[in-house]
Amino acid sequence: MQELTHYINGAHVKGQSGRFADVMNPATGEVQAKVPLANAEEMASAVDIAKDAQVGWAATNPQRRARVMMKFVDLLNRDMKKLADALSREHGKTLPDAAGDVQRGLEVVEYCIGAPQMLKGEFTDAAGPGIDMYSMRQPLGVTAGITPFNFPAMIPMWMFAPAIACGNAFILKPSERDPSVPLMLAELMEEAGLPRGILQVVNGDKEAVDAILYHPEIQSIGFVGSTPIAEYIYGTGCSQGKRVQCFGGAKNHMIVMPDADMDQAADALIGAGYGAAGERCMAISVAVPVGDETADRLIEKLVPRIETLKVGPYTAGDDVDYGPVVTAAAKANIERLVQTGIDQGAKLVVDGRGFKLQGYEDGYFIGPHLFDHATPDMDIYKTEIFGPVLTTVRTQTYEEALKLAMDHEYGNGTAIFTRDGDTARDFASRVNVGMVGINVPIPVPLAYHTFGGWKKSVFGDLNQHGPDAFKFYTRTKTVTSRWPSGIKDGGEFSIPVME
Repeated sequence: MQELTHYINGAHVKGQSGRFADVMNPATGEVQAKVPLANAEEMASAVDIAKDAQVGWAATNPQRRARVMMKFVDLLNRDMKKLADALSREHGKTLPDAAGDVQRGLEVVEYCIGAPQMLKGEFTDAAGPGIDMYSMRQPLGVTAGITPFNFPAMIPMWMFAPAIACGNAFILKPSERDPSVPLMLAELMEEAGLPRGILQVVNGDKEAVDAILYHPEIQSIGFVGSTPIAEYIYGTGCSQGKRVQCFGGAKNHMIVMPDADMDQAADALIGAGYGAAGERCMAISVAVPVGDETADRLIEKLVPRIETLKVGPYTAGDDVDYGPVVTAAAKANIERLVQTGIDQGAKLVVDGRGFKLQGYEDGYFIGPHLFDHATPDMDIYKTEIFGPVLTTVRTQTYEEALKLAMDHEYGNGTAIFTRDGDTARDFASRVNVGMVGINVPIPVPLAYHTFGGWKKSVFGDLNQHGPDAFKFYTRTKTVTSRWPSGIKDGGEFSIPVME
């Protein structure tokens, strides 16, 4: 059986703690590798190396740092198939979905090629008599990221690409469920010309996370995962004086107005609700049709589409719509929530329980589910299920539908499908959710905008990628400069007035 490693100081390093986690094949339920779980001493060693390496990297001019990103993009394109295959094997998502995971990370790397422009400061000539003022954006030092299983390529690149482009060193603690792709990305970054020690991958569990939180040399932490863990990391990291951004859970609503193109809305819900087996923080998990007639029409369109979805292993290629969920525990939790929905009175219109795939009976496959007549007090509405389960909550008015999205504790993404511009504009303006789609079901912004939710979906002041990333991974220094023509005796005892 393969034993994976850490990636420290430009080399694959065996774990020293003696603790390991199983890396599963979700399609078969078999253990395919073991990944080491680092202890605090292993993390501290990586931090020491990063601290020493970062000094020289920070002194490298932004244009040369950008050239590493340019070469990295070429290598990602070269190895796209290899990366997608490794990702699918450990996560379970289809090959096209895995390639999309890599591609959306690559796009952020492309944006980081513009680091010389993004890192420019400001300058004021003659702010006072003989006085100039200017600002500089400088790196933080050693930074770290704790990333989830559902996007093992994209989210690490969303973090380490801007951090490194800004002149920082970065320590990545990826999910122990699918760690191979992060290790491959670190290799490619060094092949692109990144000095050793600037990007290191330290695998682990809570012990490694706590080592990051409490290490005094780590200046900032990025996290994506569940809201309870996001709250813990944010609170603990901030108490240690670190800059922290944490992205948590989601329950994304899609409002369907009576005037919507119902075929377009149904197709959107299929992709957004069941793609990647629903294991996306931007998945649409709640459909909100306005009016019973709209709801009936929508359900009529959805049912035949859902019943023909093809579930299978990634090795089946383009003939599969989605694959297994990531672990047996995830499967059991989804099945438990489905039963809870039935027990609490929702109508299960499409029943995916008991799904079995011939030849893959031990895999973590779940058939698609569709609930109708759910209500806001039900667990299937309140909880992020993170599986192929779409819940329909009927409303009678636009205001009632808007209130549903606004009252939910999560505020990551939302969408509205309508032909009416006034309604769409009102929705985008009023809804208290961070990312809004208008006739777009998964409104993930492109790399040159920022990604982030509101409410309990996010903890911290700045979003991921786009301009916010360059703010998060740098601190501003402002310099006031005067070059007098002569030296005046005595000192100044008051703040100078710029007159």
